[in-house]
Amino acid sequence: MIDQHSSEKDQQLIRTAYNAFNDRDIDAILKLMDPKVKWPKAWEGDYVVGHEEVRAYWKRQWAEINPKVTPIRFTKREDGSLEVEVDQLVKDLEGNVVFDGKVLHVHLIENHLIKQMDIESME
Repeated sequence: MIDQHSSEKDQQLIRTAYNAFNDRDIDAILKLMDPKVKWPKAWEGDYVVGHEEVRAYWKRQWAEINPKVTPIRFTKREDGSLEVEVDQLVKDLEGNVVFDGKVLHVHLIENHLIKQMDIESME
């Protein structure tokens, strides 16, 4: 489901980023991010800032878990950020499910680049 108030261009940017994430194509994702992007370390806590810290975080993450994230709903918030409801399936490297559920990712997009992402509970 797509909220009519959210920008189609922003939605496509996010879809492209999630597809690249699921394909483990870090370089493709980083091209969609501001050089000083602020990204949550959901798996570790806190944030990383900038392309190289994001790259290092994802490499550590993917060495231990196998996440797949699929956007299912977009809503533009009053503050201009884009709320993305995602189906998130996380498995360990043996294929055992660690998490399977919905999560809210909130993206700040500036100049057609992802500037920041935050994770919120669905509660």
